Amino acid sequence: MTSRERIILAAERLIAERGQAVPLRDIAAAAGQRNNSAIQYHFGSRDGLIEAIVELRLATLEVRRLQLLAEQVGANDGVHGLLEALVVPMFELGVHGISHYARFFEQIHTHPAVTDASNLDSAGRTSVRIIMQRLDDELTALPPRLRVHRLRALPTMLFALLADHERAVESGRVAAGEVGAWAEVIDMLAGALTAPVSARAPIR
Repeated sequence: MTSRERIILAAERLIAERGQAVPLRDIAAAAGQRNNSAIQYHFGSRDGLIEAIVELRLATLEVRRLQLLAEQVGANDGVHGLLEALVVPMFELGVHGISHYARFFEQIHTHPAVTDASNLDSAGRTSVRIIMQRLDDELTALPPRLRVHRLRALPTMLFALLADHERAVESGRVAAGEVGAWAEVIDMLAGALTAPVSARAPIR
């Protein structure tokens, strides 16, 4: 493993555990780097390091999501099917031993690297753009502004639930590959997106 890769893994874990303000010297030390300037050398800044972690994980997710979307061609799986294409690849990371990804994203969910503009405009995130557009199409029974509001809230809900799943796996309360737990998360997300509109709901 290269120094750059060790730094990325150490940063993902420490940011997941302590937040994105964790001292860079602590990340360098956890990666076995004696020189505190190693992060600046490889990534330029804290933001550059966060962006590198995001891109590493999303590159893997993109391939798998596109595969799942291709398998859905001709099928009408609706909101659940689209959420499976979005979420299942994230659970699969845990099966392969990547155990801090969701908690890392939970900590940096307001960072520019994961804003709507980054997710929907980047050529490397085609799958997310397709899924969000198809989810929007599936939710046409909702008032337009409410539909936008719910879709914008989806990443926050998603990473909170995935982070809880990671913590459950870490504590031994559930297995990383427990597909029943995956299905429960997807059901909750689908329920949040498709819930009936209350008469008191202010968004129309």
